[in-house]
Amino acid sequence: MKKVTFDIIVIIFIAILLTVIYYYNLSETFVKFGIIPLLFLYYLGSYAEKKFRK
Repeated sequence: MKKVTFDIIVIIFIAILLTVIYYYNLSETFVKFGIIPLLFLYYLGSYAEKKFRK
């Protein structure tokens, strides 16, 4: 998998997550537990950096 493809998948995942949060009006809950997806994306980014480093 190329880095561009990986980035596009992550962007689509974030867009879907934010759309679901907006649709179900969960913004207050997301603010309380927002660190969980951020940590997931941090570790995903660390993995991507190691895998796609040239």
